[in-house]
Amino acid sequence: APQKMTVQDVPHAFPTVDVPDHAHYTIGVVILIVGITGTLGNFLVFYAFYRSRSLQTPANILIINLAISDFLMSITQSPVFFTSSLYKHWIFGEKG
Repeated sequence: APQKMTVQDVPHAFPTVDVPDHAHYTIGVVILIVGITGTLGNFLVFYAFYRSRSLQTPANILIINLAISDFLMSITQSPVFFTSSLYKHWIFGEKG
């Protein structure tokens, strides 16, 4: 069976850069704001679509589809990226 390669087996495969702590925290806060805004904004799109019969047209179904995709990305990716930014490295293991 072939052996599993790791980053340690290939030196300089993924070069790292020393990033100041404040950069991690700044990016984390920005991602948190984007995630909250995306979640609330897309929820408002859902609410307006389902409350107003005039918005329920075949063309607007595409917009709801995009809003669903964006909503799911906001609630799944923003917390992970925000948490990693606070810890200044990936904390979710190899599977994550």
